[in-house]
Amino acid sequence: MNMKAYLANQIQAVLATIEGVPSDFEVQFQVPARADQGDLASNFAMQLAKKVGTNPRAFAERVLSTIEFDPDLIAGVEVAGPGFINFRFSKNYLWNGVVEILMKGVAYGRSTQGAGKKAMVEYVSANPTGPLTVGHGRNAVLGDTMANVLDWVGYDVTREYYFNDAGRQMRVLAQSVRARYLELIWPDCPMKKIGEGEEGIWVPEAFPNGGYQGTYIIEIAATLREEKGDDLIENREWQADEVPEAELVPFKEKAITLIFKDIDQTMRRMGVKMDTFFNEHTLYTNGNVEATLAALRKTGLVFDADGAVWFKTSTFGKEKETVLVKSSGEPTYRLPDMAYHVEKLNRGYDLCIDLFGADHIDTYPDVLNGLKVLGYDAQKIQVVIYQFVTLMKGGEAVKMSTRKANFVTLDDLMDEVGEDVTRYFFLAVSPNTHINFDLDLAKAEAEKNPAFYLQYAHARIHQIITKAAEVGLSLKAEGDLSVLTHDREITLIKALLQFPDEIIGTAKSLQPQRLINYLREVAEAFHAFYHDCRIIGEAEDVAQARYNLACAAQYVVRNGLGILGLSTPEKM
Repeated sequence: MNMKAYLANQIQAVLATIEGVPSDFEVQFQVPARADQGDLASNFAMQLAKKVGTNPRAFAERVLSTIEFDPDLIAGVEVAGPGFINFRFSKNYLWNGVVEILMKGVAYGRSTQGAGKKAMVEYVSANPTGPLTVGHGRNAVLGDTMANVLDWVGYDVTREYYFNDAGRQMRVLAQSVRARYLELIWPDCPMKKIGEGEEGIWVPEAFPNGGYQGTYIIEIAATLREEKGDDLIENREWQADEVPEAELVPFKEKAITLIFKDIDQTMRRMGVKMDTFFNEHTLYTNGNVEATLAALRKTGLVFDADGAVWFKTSTFGKEKETVLVKSSGEPTYRLPDMAYHVEKLNRGYDLCIDLFGADHIDTYPDVLNGLKVLGYDAQKIQVVIYQFVTLMKGGEAVKMSTRKANFVTLDDLMDEVGEDVTRYFFLAVSPNTHINFDLDLAKAEAEKNPAFYLQYAHARIHQIITKAAEVGLSLKAEGDLSVLTHDREITLIKALLQFPDEIIGTAKSLQPQRLINYLREVAEAFHAFYHDCRIIGEAEDVAQARYNLACAAQYVVRNGLGILGLSTPEKM
């Protein structure tokens, strides 16, 4: 039984008969900050009183006077303060809720809000220019978790990786690999130093400006030499920009193949999976970019000036117009992104989630406005902007650069603190909050590490259940739970019954940290229950009921950790 849904239905049935109440008004509920304020509260009377011409308290009493709540669900209702309404759950509702958890087990928390709808979550989407960085890791974990949450509320979810293996950056990548290959086959290869002092590195003179400096480039070059020999270079004297495209092909192809292999391995290690991969380059080869631009021209909001193509973004409140195609003929990110989202929506998705870094803050509104003028429902697209990650060690920031040799890869981070801790720290705060990733805290295998705290709750529950089973206890889903009256028991039950609502709330808000905060509350409630409510050695009916409650807690914690992509250890 979803208590919020039950109460909302009862109240809104009455509100529908009252003149002045908007037809689309939805009754909202909150869990009160204090236990003495009840189990759920609503301020709908304060929101509507003025519209119906009365004061909140009088309106609340008017609505409640016409509703007869089921006593097996609601034990009491009171109007508090200026017009808050507090609801108290009946014991029967709580006990029956535990039975429901036990009956549903690994499916407890699943719902049907998104049933019959298709959702796409686009995440990671790193171009194949190097290993996944810490920033990519946050994107990956956020996207994977959001996809999991949407699946739990009933959506048919597609997880998509969007990338581009064409353009200038891929040419620079190929040039970088070629230069390192040249260094391997030419003992007297002319060299130059990039950077100053200890941070500077030596590279071949044929190394491109802005080239990729990581050791992985050298490894790719070595692999290519091992497979193809020393004859891939026509002229050793060519500088980077002099190399014909045809000669760069084997360097580019090998780099893409090996980098994508590395990316895939890293994602698998993190527990991140993809259903589909979409190459931006196909938007050009199949004519979608050209078609999108042509459609935009028909709206009258696109014009040519100074050799470039512009989008009249001043129409949407921006101070200046925005370039769609540069004077060089190269599109800006906005145009292929519009074409890509047209392609997404044409695939029939009801909801498209985009995980973007902070560098997209200025661009994505233009993309959405482009879709609107093309006649698409831009409300089907939800953009989540995540902030950067700063690694901290010994109280100081760890320097990182994606093009230099000193960047920290996602694999490096997982080597340092483990996969579970990495995922947890990426999820523990709101996506729009910058993360100072404390490596020292992350490595601490103690209660102060919040990731271990959650997992320890699962391990402790498992140990309790195992020990209880050794003395003859076993799960009886429909056993008598009426002996569960201790404050710690009631608090734990109430926490467990919030789980479905927390998943729904997380899906609506796309804020995974909400689920982490909830599981921490469950862990705290269970630890308190464990401390004050023994199982082994108690009367048979009490022991059985508490055993059942522990099993219910295990389902909730296990399901919650599973959605977050965290493991569920049986001992720690």
